[in-house]
Amino acid sequence: AYGIAGPAQGHWFCDAESGVLQRSTSAYERPAPHACFIQSVDDDLVNDNGIMDLWVREARLFKYGSGTGTNFSRLRGDGEGLSGGGRSSGLMSFLKIGDRAAGAIKSGGTTRRAAKMVCLDMDHPDIVPFIEWKTKEEKKAQILLQNGIGLDANGNPDFNGEAYQTVGGQNSNNSVRVTDEFMRAVENHGTWETRLRTTGEVSNTYMARHLWRKIAEAAWACADPGVQFDTTINSWH
Repeated sequence: AYGIAGPAQGHWFCDAESGVLQRSTSAYERPAPHACFIQSVDDDLVNDNGIMDLWVREARLFKYGSGTGTNFSRLRGDGEGLSGGGRSSGLMSFLKIGDRAAGAIKSGGTTRRAAKMVCLDMDHPDIVPFIEWKTKEEKKAQILLQNGIGLDANGNPDFNGEAYQTVGGQNSNNSVRVTDEFMRAVENHGTWETRLRTTGEVSNTYMARHLWRKIAEAAWACADPGVQFDTTINSWH
């Protein structure tokens, strides 16, 4: 488990004899007990379990070879009000920070990329830019590659080359979280509403098939986003 950073950079363990949770003195003697972690994040900038705290927790996991996954649907969308005045820069601005942080940390101190999954509910106000994010970034990379930037020694596209290092969204697998309600709207040519995280008010209204088409086109273009059938998964559990 992971707690406040200490001598072993946040590693804790449960003593087998006493059953007491203790702070480890060595992260390598007692490494992460799992390969993958699901982590929550609150709609808060700097407090515990907030956005910036998540990047620190992710860095700790990546450093010691584990992966992480988070549903970011609690975070307010672009333009929503802030408690201190002003407007939020939105979900995508923070996902870009997390993407860059993950790209800078080689998992387990090796050359492997950080293992990171990002999920978003279909009713989030920033769902469209999230769906389109990696497709647009891939197009930028293709332009760079066509101009000879980011090719390997044999003239082939290099996924670890300059072109892909320059564009965003390359360090996570993205998924949209889809409910039966949304799928019925697709089936019946219905509409779909996204809602503000701060007030619950309707942010935008789309034709459900329009969003479904965007998901399909993006997945065809760059393999993301994947689809998680939220209602089905929860009924299984």
